[in-house]
Amino acid sequence: MTHHLSRRGFLATSAAAAAFATMPAVGRAQAMEPLLLRATTRTLDIDGRAATVMGLLGPDDRPGLTLDPGQRFAVRLENRLDVETLIHWHGQIPPNAQDGVPNLPLPPIAPGESRDYDFAPLPGTHWMHSHLPLQELGLLAAPLIVRRAEDLAADRQEVVMFLHDFSFKSPEQVMEEITSGMAMHGMDHGGMAGMGATSGMDHGAMNGMPGMDHGAMTRMDHGAMAGMNHGAMAGMDHGGMAMAADLNDYDFDAYLANDRTLSDPELVQVEPGGRVLLRVINAAAATSFWIETGAVEARLVAVDGHAVQPISGRRFGAAMAQRLDIEIDLPSGGAFPILALREGAPERTGIVLASPGAQVEKIQGIAPTAAPAFDLDLGQERSLRATQPLPERAAERRQMVMLGGQMQPYVWTIDGKTWAERQPVPAVSGERVELTFHNMSSMGHPMHLHGHVFQVVEAGGQRFSGAVRDTVYVPPMAAVTVALDAGEAARWMLHCHQMPHLASGMMTEFAVAAT
Repeated sequence: MTHHLSRRGFLATSAAAAAFATMPAVGRAQAMEPLLLRATTRTLDIDGRAATVMGLLGPDDRPGLTLDPGQRFAVRLENRLDVETLIHWHGQIPPNAQDGVPNLPLPPIAPGESRDYDFAPLPGTHWMHSHLPLQELGLLAAPLIVRRAEDLAADRQEVVMFLHDFSFKSPEQVMEEITSGMAMHGMDHGGMAGMGATSGMDHGAMNGMPGMDHGAMTRMDHGAMAGMNHGAMAGMDHGGMAMAADLNDYDFDAYLANDRTLSDPELVQVEPGGRVLLRVINAAAATSFWIETGAVEARLVAVDGHAVQPISGRRFGAAMAQRLDIEIDLPSGGAFPILALREGAPERTGIVLASPGAQVEKIQGIAPTAAPAFDLDLGQERSLRATQPLPERAAERRQMVMLGGQMQPYVWTIDGKTWAERQPVPAVSGERVELTFHNMSSMGHPMHLHGHVFQVVEAGGQRFSGAVRDTVYVPPMAAVTVALDAGEAARWMLHCHQMPHLASGMMTEFAVAAT
């Protein structure tokens, strides 16, 4: 298919054609051959050090796929890794057999083999990733952009910012350190974000804090406190520490935007005075980010690929697996950093939008101060309103889904059970279902449901017509209710998208029965 770009869009796309961030469409007439998507390895330069990671490369040898309006998702996934793999099309609603969860129902793809996929995709900003948690830690993920007709008609440039957390250690080593508690040893005293009055705290006071999970901090003393992670206890206040929130249970070696750090960021050439649609995808395994537009005002216009009533601002948050579409009207010229701030910590990454000839200043990867925790009060979520909400309809089934777990031993559960002993959440195809995620743990959980989209209808005790999503963040000691219409009769995954949590048991089935 041929894109009909505006003059501004043509100029901007041409200028940035070689840049990852612009993600030009690879859509074309598909007679018989599907688009080729390769699961393979690639080498990145991380602050001057070579790193071999996994990746998903499209027909143009660049990460991911971009489809035109009306183009089918007709894709051949080829496994060029030396291990088996399977890819989930996050945000899409394919037939269950094509959903990409190993052995539910199809087995993974063996090395050297391929598998074909064909379905009508949902438009919007989506992504794709392995559903083997260690492979997602190894960066086996990429953008999946399905453009709308209005995207082609709009006088604006599209830019993708794809976020990762990265370690030079193997995914197996990372998981071993997290699950064994070794990761706690690298935690930093300076990162107790938001804690103004901790110097006088004693061991007993820590144990009695509301919201702390079973035994999570029972063996901590003053020395251990001095080693705590950036923002590990964010949300406490001077008056009595009403809530404890463990934010980051692992310090990664780098935080990437389009495979790069701020020591050598992606420079995206933009037209002076032009409009940009920034498609932000948080593909990090275990990190929530704040997206900060700095000197330029922005509008949040979609989340998880679904339009919301525009919200103006300069800082918007995205938990793991969530996406943000942000419109930016640029000034007449200059360089405009778009930063992703790790919650509860000073680390940051980002890209730079720069007009021709603009001077680009060096940006440090460590900010002077730590960013706040992400949406502990659900303020952002409660402010979102869908432009196309689900049809009004009474719920025929309501179910509480309890989220639990603890840091030591590192086990995370749904309804008190790990994946191995799961109790499926039932539904009948066609039913209107309301699920209330009630988080009784000290960490937040981005909850993702396969094969469906849902609408947030209650958060923080407030009922409202919220965003249509596929991944909702549930802060510690909070509850969020979503409504959905149960789809194809099949076993669909329901899980936390913090990969160490998923790998430690926080996954169950949304079991849809036929009518």
